[in-house]
Amino acid sequence: MNVAVHLEPAIGLPASVEYRWDADTDILTARVDGASSGPGMSGSVELGGTDGSWLILDVSKGRITGVEVAVWPNVQRRSTLAPPSVVEEAQVHIPARASQPGVASLEMEMPIIAESDAAKRVIHFRVGKRHELRTIRLARDLLLELDPNSRIAGLWMLNVPPFPAT
Repeated sequence: MNVAVHLEPAIGLPASVEYRWDADTDILTARVDGASSGPGMSGSVELGGTDGSWLILDVSKGRITGVEVAVWPNVQRRSTLAPPSVVEEAQVHIPARASQPGVASLEMEMPIIAESDAAKRVIHFRVGKRHELRTIRLARDLLLELDPNSRIAGLWMLNVPPFPAT
């Protein structure tokens, strides 16, 4: 995976997250509250799984402002699934690419593995190969995993509401 991020000290309390399910398409979106400011990419980062799954990160001025699970990978259910106990507080910025500063969309294909707890309230996406990881709080209920080179390697969605009853 080759989406590298820059980390800066956290400012204030973590932003809140609003989850929304689309019952017709099974799309889950997470919107992060707060304004974006500063330099960095604006657009989307599409992480395409080799199985046809899609995770889309919405980015505004370098800040991840939303996540969309557009096509689900097979989800491995665990009886329990807990996020990492050590989570760093930091601001995450995706810089604009120096070679292509006007590019507003990145698409990458790599293996995506999804797992959830039994109630599907905690969902973990692992992107690419397993590495030694560090976990950063992206927002109150979103955690981002980074590999040793500060590249995106996973995502945790916490306190996900139940899928709407049909």
